[in-house]
Amino acid sequence: MPQDAKIVRWREWDGPGSEHLVLREHAGRLLADSVVIRSGETQFAVRYRIACDAGWRAESVIVNVIGDDRTLVLASDGDGQWTRDGLAMPELAGVLDPDLTVTPFTNTLPIRRLALAAGQSAEITTAFIEFPALTVVRNPQRYTCLEAGRRYLYESRASDFRRELEIDAEGLVVDYPDFWRRG
Repeated sequence: MPQDAKIVRWREWDGPGSEHLVLREHAGRLLADSVVIRSGETQFAVRYRIACDAGWRAESVIVNVIGDDRTLVLASDGDGQWTRDGLAMPELAGVLDPDLTVTPFTNTLPIRRLALAAGQSAEITTAFIEFPALTVVRNPQRYTCLEAGRRYLYESRASDFRRELEIDAEGLVVDYPDFWRRG
């Protein structure tokens, strides 16, 4: 394992599912490479790779559902223009962040990119990827920094869903109540 790599593991809040993520920083870019095993009613495993620039803006998202021939390939210019498998996705115009429902890692991207001070909040829209269907839709959200470097409030602006996230000093989720915890 290269010295510049960080390994993070999460486990499902109430189940045997887990995630193993390797985060590398190299030449001004960030690369997250992960495998997620989901339990529960719909069981599946996913491998994903997300590449970001130094400002935590997503450049690419590649997702494979293990045991399935489908692969999702999203690319972004960092300014809100996306393609899926090489075809333009005008419905994602202005979106900067992907949000994969299978992982708490994608919360880190807006947390790091926005760098909010305690008491500040920001409304964003994400490219929300649903599993195992691999559908991609716009999803309006809000992040509020409750305690810098420690706690954020995540809220969906499309529903009443909200969770208080505990994060570490690097903006990586420690606890996402009812879903994931560092393991």
